[in-house]
Amino acid sequence: MKNLLVLILFVTSIANAQFTVKGTMTPPEKSDWVLLYKIEGAKQKFIANSTIKFEDVDLGGSVQKVGRFEIAMPTGAKTGSYRVSYRNTGAGFIDFFFNQENVEFLFNPQYPEETIVFTKSRENKLYREYTDALGLTQRAVDSLQVDYLKSKSKSTKKAYKKAFKAQEEMQEIYEGKSEGLLVNTFIKASKATNSSSIFDNTQEYLEHVIGSFFDNTDFTNKTLYNSSFIVDKITNYVFYLNIAESQTLQQKLYKESVSKIMGIVKEDKIRKEVLEYLITRFTNQRNSELVDMLFANYYAKLPASLQDAKFKEDKLGELLASVGRVAPDFSWKEGDKSFTLSTLNDGENYLMIFWSTQCSHCVQEIPSVYEFMKKHNTTSVIAFAIEDNDLDFNSWAKNKLYNWHNVLGTHPEFRFKNETVQKYRIEATPTYFILDKNKKIIAVPNTVEDVKEFFEGGSAEK
Repeated sequence: MKNLLVLILFVTSIANAQFTVKGTMTPPEKSDWVLLYKIEGAKQKFIANSTIKFEDVDLGGSVQKVGRFEIAMPTGAKTGSYRVSYRNTGAGFIDFFFNQENVEFLFNPQYPEETIVFTKSRENKLYREYTDALGLTQRAVDSLQVDYLKSKSKSTKKAYKKAFKAQEEMQEIYEGKSEGLLVNTFIKASKATNSSSIFDNTQEYLEHVIGSFFDNTDFTNKTLYNSSFIVDKITNYVFYLNIAESQTLQQKLYKESVSKIMGIVKEDKIRKEVLEYLITRFTNQRNSELVDMLFANYYAKLPASLQDAKFKEDKLGELLASVGRVAPDFSWKEGDKSFTLSTLNDGENYLMIFWSTQCSHCVQEIPSVYEFMKKHNTTSVIAFAIEDNDLDFNSWAKNKLYNWHNVLGTHPEFRFKNETVQKYRIEATPTYFILDKNKKIIAVPNTVEDVKEFFEGGSAEK
């Protein structure tokens, strides 16, 4: 009985132990906060937050500033994949596994994935060791395949078989080392899908890479699903593996890659999250064609209980000003004359520019656009100035942008809250739109160079 009580107390102490996550940034991030999330599918669940403490550390006679943070995992925290975020935008996060052990790491916050070193945590140390080994062996296999396509050398073919075998042995070793650990699932899912035989032509090689990409990915595996693993695989497949220079071909590849993924993902709940992730990515690209296709061909066919009407409304709302849509309407005055975009009829097509006299980049760029568009007098230009007031705007409209339609957009609180600016989702200036005669958006150039290329080349795909 005494021994049994001791055992119960021991097990209880383990079950109620509170583990910590500690990180060291060098150099430190400018912000002084970190947030901890648990990854659940394509979403994140907030767990805790902490602050970053800054210290001066003597490293070999040189004093350097570092940032340290510590987060206490809640008692009973679930095993799984977690994320520490330290920045609102960009690659400002570290992903790690938690399996009832303390986790410690150090990293450069500018390059988190490339620089992270786990100093405590058997799970994370082993997985990091495995991914490094996988990267090395994969580079060896890939380089030999590329060399063989160029030379057809027998020695390269022989070396490929040796490299392939070395990779297979490495995989077997790490699957054995991770037996019984959380990361075992991820190591098995990460297994390379190279062919045991080298390919004689490029087309067969590329078809194999694309065709076998998801061979080891089990979309129904809850451990993989509740991590960034599946989302990362989908991202790499859709947005990095299937790429083309032609916009028309790129759209075709996007549709094909989405079709393959949706053919693999069978469970409705997972399909919903994958679709919402892809819709969000394509919405951020202003790719209305793909978003419309995803909603019509896949999202609408989900069980009604899983469809989110608010999500659909929001995403389609963000695409009011995207290629293929009719430009959102607005009205303005020029002196005593009133104009409305939808009824404007003075151009074969239209260049619309959202800019600001308070934007130094705009002040330099807009005059060059003005001079350039003199050569394209069948295009009517609408310059929408996002301003706090009309002082500088009046000077530009009267003296520097003569013969353009000059529109003043203001707001009593903040100029970017102007109703038209919000409709067009303008977050930076200058932003360009090119419309056809019927005011349908046919291009959203990223730069002034893209604008010039569009009109000089007559391309509607830029």
